[in-house]
Amino acid sequence: MMPPDNDALARAQQQADPLADTAIARILGPWRQARAGASADETLACNAAHWQRIAQVNRLLTQWTDNQSLAAWQAPDAPPDMAQALHAYVQAAQALPDWADPALIARAETLFMDYGALSCVLLFCSSLPECYVVPDLSAVLHAAGQLEAHTEYRIRATAAMIFPVMMRGGLTTPAGCGIAQVLKVRLIHATIRNLILHGDPQDAARTPSAIAPTPALHASQRLHEALFAHGWNPQAQGLPCNQEELAYTLLTFGYVFLRSMRRLGLGLQPDDERAYLHAWNVMGHALGIERAYMADTMPEAQALFARMQARGRAAPVAPDPRPGLGQALMHTMEQAIPWRVARAFPVLMTRQLCGGAAMRDLGIDTRVSWLSRALFALLWLPVRGIDAVARLALPEFSITRCITRILGYHFMANILMDQTRPLKLPPALLERVGEMMQGWSDDPRAPRWLNALEDRFTTRGSWRSVARH
Repeated sequence: MMPPDNDALARAQQQADPLADTAIARILGPWRQARAGASADETLACNAAHWQRIAQVNRLLTQWTDNQSLAAWQAPDAPPDMAQALHAYVQAAQALPDWADPALIARAETLFMDYGALSCVLLFCSSLPECYVVPDLSAVLHAAGQLEAHTEYRIRATAAMIFPVMMRGGLTTPAGCGIAQVLKVRLIHATIRNLILHGDPQDAARTPSAIAPTPALHASQRLHEALFAHGWNPQAQGLPCNQEELAYTLLTFGYVFLRSMRRLGLGLQPDDERAYLHAWNVMGHALGIERAYMADTMPEAQALFARMQARGRAAPVAPDPRPGLGQALMHTMEQAIPWRVARAFPVLMTRQLCGGAAMRDLGIDTRVSWLSRALFALLWLPVRGIDAVARLALPEFSITRCITRILGYHFMANILMDQTRPLKLPPALLERVGEMMQGWSDDPRAPRWLNALEDRFTTRGSWRSVARH
C-alpha cells in the first residue's frame, strides 16, 4: 500500500469523520451566538439546551459496556431525534472492516499481554511524548481540557481505551469491550470538533471561516465550555481532530510501540510487528480513520510517521503548546518514582525512545542534571551489553525488560491503579483489567532470581491489589 503523499495529507487536514460528526450535529443542532459583550452566564444560557444534551449523551454512553451491548442498543428515555442519531451511528460504526484478520488480531493481543507492564512504560515514555511533537495536534490537546493541568486525566483516559482494545477478544468477540470503548472515544472526538467549530465540521470545511474566541468563557474550568470558547481557524489550522491527526496518533500506539521495542533491544519478529500494526489499524477503522492513512508494515509506518512529523514541524503554532504538555507529562512520571535518584529516569528513557529532536520539541532536553545522565548511562550501557551477550545462550533473557517492568509497575501503581480514582470503565471491565494486571506480576521469560530482584523494587505477590491511597 502506497503511503499518502504531502498533497493527500494536506487534504486530510480538512477531513474529519462524517459519520460521527453527522450524529453529533443532528443531536445538537445549530449553536446560537450570544450578543457582543455578553457575560459568561448569558453566553451559557444562550445555548443551555446544548449543554443539557451533551450531558445526556454522556450518560447514555455509559450503557455501552461491551461489544454485545451495541448490537441491539436503543437510547431509552432520550428525545426521538437523539435516539435516532445515536442508533444510526452505532449500527453503522460497530462492524469490523472486511479486511480485518482475527488471527492477526489475536496474535497482537498475545503480544500485548506478554509485554503488558513494559507496554505502560512505552505509553508514558514514547507514545504520549510523540503525540505532543506535532504542533497542531498539541494545540487540539491543549484546547481539549488544558492538559498541562490534567495530565493524569489524559494518561488514564488513554489507558481506558488501550486496555479494552488489546485485551483478549477486545475487538473481535461480543464479550470484548474494545469496540464499545472506541466508539465512545470517536463520538467524543466529534463532540470536540462541534464545540470548537460551533457546528458541523463538514460545514466548516466547505466554508472555512475563522471561529472567534469567546472571551466570557475563557476562565471556565469546564471542558465543554473551554472548547466552545477556544476559537479556531479551519483554513489555517485544518479541522480539529482531523484525519491526519487521528492517523498520526494511531501510529504512536502501533508503530512507535514497535520502534521502541527495537530501541530497547527487544524487537519483535516481522510477522509479529505486522500483526500488531494490523490490530491497531482495525481499531483505527472503528475510530473513523480512513484506510488510506494507515500503514501495514514497519517501513510504510516509518515513512508515513516521518512525513507527518516533518509536516507538523514545518507549521509551528504560537504560542507553542508542546513544552507545557511535555513538561507536565515528565513531572507526572517523576512523581510516580519512589526513589529520588531515579526520578530523572523517565526523561532519560524518553530520550532513548524518542530521540533528541522530540526532546527539544517538548522543551525537556535540559531538565536533567549531568549526575542523573551519568548514572543512567552507567546503568543503561552495561545492561544492554550484558543482555546482548546473555541472549546468545538464553534468547529470552533481558535485564532491560526487568528494568522497564519496574518502571511500568510504579507508573501503574501510582497513576493507573489508584483505587481512589479507578479507571473510567464499566465495573465488569474494570474487574477484567485488574485480572490482566495480576497476570503481569511475574515475568514468565525471566529466571527466578531476576523475578525475585524485581520483587524487591516493586512488591511481592500480585500487582493487582497495590495502589496509591
